[in-house]
Amino acid sequence: MALSPTTEYYPIFTPQLYQPGTHLQPIMKKFNLVITIVCITMLASFKPAPKTDLFADYPAYSGNDLGVNYSPQQTVFKVWAPRAIEVKLRLYDAGNGGEATATTNMTKGLNGTWELAIKKDLKNKYYTFQVMQDGKWLLECPDIYARAVGVNGARGMVADLASTNPKNWQNDKKPAQKNFTDIVLYETHVRDISISSNSGIKNKGKFLGLAETGTKSPDGEPTGLDHIKQLGVTHVHLLPSFDFNTVDETTPEANKYNWGYDPLNYNVPEGSYATNPYDGNVRIREFKTMVQALHKNGLRVILDVVYNHTSDTKGSNFNQFAPGYFYRQNADGSYANGTGCGNEVASERAMVRKFMIESVVYWAKEYHLDGFRFDLMGVHDIETMNQISAALHKIDPTIFIYGEGWTAGNSPLPEDQRAVKKNMAKLNEVAAFGDDLRDGLKGGWGDLKEKGFVSGATDKKESVKFGIVASTPNTQVDYTKVNYSKAPWAAEPFQTITYVSCHDDNTLFDRLKISNPKASEADLIKMDKLANAIVLTSQGVAFLHSGAELLRTKKGIANSYNSPDSINKIDWSRKTKYKVVFDYYKGMVALRKAHPAFRMPSTKMIQDNLKFIETGDTGLIAYKISNNANGDSWKNILVVLNGNTSPKTIKKPAGKWTLAADENGVNLKGIRTIGTGDITIPATSAYVLYRK
Repeated sequence: MALSPTTEYYPIFTPQLYQPGTHLQPIMKKFNLVITIVCITMLASFKPAPKTDLFADYPAYSGNDLGVNYSPQQTVFKVWAPRAIEVKLRLYDAGNGGEATATTNMTKGLNGTWELAIKKDLKNKYYTFQVMQDGKWLLECPDIYARAVGVNGARGMVADLASTNPKNWQNDKKPAQKNFTDIVLYETHVRDISISSNSGIKNKGKFLGLAETGTKSPDGEPTGLDHIKQLGVTHVHLLPSFDFNTVDETTPEANKYNWGYDPLNYNVPEGSYATNPYDGNVRIREFKTMVQALHKNGLRVILDVVYNHTSDTKGSNFNQFAPGYFYRQNADGSYANGTGCGNEVASERAMVRKFMIESVVYWAKEYHLDGFRFDLMGVHDIETMNQISAALHKIDPTIFIYGEGWTAGNSPLPEDQRAVKKNMAKLNEVAAFGDDLRDGLKGGWGDLKEKGFVSGATDKKESVKFGIVASTPNTQVDYTKVNYSKAPWAAEPFQTITYVSCHDDNTLFDRLKISNPKASEADLIKMDKLANAIVLTSQGVAFLHSGAELLRTKKGIANSYNSPDSINKIDWSRKTKYKVVFDYYKGMVALRKAHPAFRMPSTKMIQDNLKFIETGDTGLIAYKISNNANGDSWKNILVVLNGNTSPKTIKKPAGKWTLAADENGVNLKGIRTIGTGDITIPATSAYVLYRK
């Protein structure tokens, strides 16, 4: 600790030695001053020892039977509450209302567990637990492992999971997938995709709405699942669809909205997306039906998971069984807030890590999910993410795991232990979002008026090149000029999610409009098309925000997490109005899927085959992919990206080239042949040419 300005200084020598007039006085003064300076310096640099983990002595339970395990003969209830004095189980006939039909004390078991077996058929009965700790009863709630709940998730339900399987669930088959870089992600929200009155979807805002086929807009355009299939993407990324806190499931007529980043029950589907939130079986069956329908139509399914924080802190289910244990604390004992949500989950603690691993494994097995997107993944420790990856890839090596490689604020978890972008080389088969390319294309997130490469900025070229090679090491990228990362952070290209927009912040079209207020709609459309043309021709894993292909607008609302449907819905009339844009996106997705050179699976392959061509223009990027890269049928590919507001001419490599994509569209068989000489690229556009 440092000396405060008001602290008095007391000499270390005795008054007898330090008397005015003695011959020792000058020596003592100097010596005393030296010692004083040394002491002050030592005190100023002193740091208290790190606060030891308050929960280090909590026992860890290694069994895999926590939660509720049902059979017709008996149901076994088991929870981990290591400091509990007493634990009660209450049974109910319904998920809300009414009095408990039975209240029974649980028995203390090994390593902090409490257990109770009831030897009768409890199928579809509801339950709660209540823990006494430190002389007081905590809140009544389901266990943290609850797999079925009643309305609003206040009571757990004893479920026979096998009975929730839709017909032919045992024959559900995942669509084929070779490499992670073959993935084209489509991020959507269960409610957004179907809620509009012009969606033609019967089960609006429901899991079943995303399972419907044959749906059309009033103009006859495919909507919902058929639209996604028509676009050609490979994976549907669902915003959080587990049971979240802020939507009251008892009042569906209120049409309350939320993105779902406010977790309540992690292992249960959200009730407001079910046709009946009161019966715990319905949401499970309908979620499975949705997955089955997406698989049947050639689409894999990713679930957005939010293990980094809970909606509530004091009242969370975590804190009703082991108060404080599941959360990180600051040195003063207060809750850490690296998430910006008032708490952050302590993934490095044994029973938290165990919960996270068992939770994703449960979703992967029970719901046949194909991947997980981790919200604020940087709050999680590297070891936990690697154990999650190992557990999931043991089930299915093709499961895809990715997340946000950053935190929302400072965390007590040391940075070298965080699953952030700069530590991606330490993560096994886990990817992160490439915000370098995102903001290089459209402008920085912190200044809405800032322009990006696609709107004529002259300082974003290296950030875009960095994204084109998927954040992997490349001698042709000048890292000193990259916006955020001054060094490559992806060891392999699949570790980078290549994107320009997502649910966060303004839609791409809105952002371009805000930062280019004088641009015509025609010019904004050129910028929009160029942005995702770059995404879809870059290396890494491509990612599209739902509705971008329709020039989606949220009317300038950026953080629309609880905005009404009028802001968040997909307006299907825009598919008709901007059909040319949709066809362009569809063509670019088809180009990527047809030509593996745009999705090379290794850094070495990119380094060997992709070479940037010097253009001498900060708004013009050109590169060549050679040698039938990654088994492509095209021997050589030339990509030219013009972010300038005027046409630009470059000297192309020798020989005749075929133009496959220009500012208007894509034709995999070729638009026209271009002979020798220079080539002129129109303003704000992308050209893709090839030689067989």
